[in-house]
Amino acid sequence: MHDVLVTVIVFSFAKDLVPFPLEIDQHFIAALLTVIGFSMNDTVIIFDRIREDRTLYPTAPLATTINRAINETLSRTIMTSLTVFLTLLILFAVGGEVTRGFSFAMLIGVVTGIYSSVFVAAPILLDLGSGKKEAAAAKKAEEKKV
Repeated sequence: MHDVLVTVIVFSFAKDLVPFPLEIDQHFIAALLTVIGFSMNDTVIIFDRIREDRTLYPTAPLATTINRAINETLSRTIMTSLTVFLTLLILFAVGGEVTRGFSFAMLIGVVTGIYSSVFVAAPILLDLGSGKKEAAAAKKAEEKKV
């Protein structure tokens, strides 16, 4: 949701600033769907590494595990995103008028997807995970009282 909203907002604001037409058409919808898939893939890879690291280091704090998982997948994320970004940049510069809106939306979406996978999804997981940990600790303390 985050990536789509940011892409639509930047696309809307840039409408009057760029010298080419930005229309919401089938190409733009295709770009949004591609951005969703790209971001979900990146987030799943990071979350899968977090899951693997939780089994390898079960006593480590969740924040440490998340930090380790992001550091382990960061080079892959940067290389994949940089490759896609450069390809889209070439498509944007050399491609025709029809593909310009698509590639512009994808350029915005790739940058937003990287940002959201690393800096948005992981902190949300940490917030949700710490809530479970506090609930488990409260349940354990309740069992000790009884």
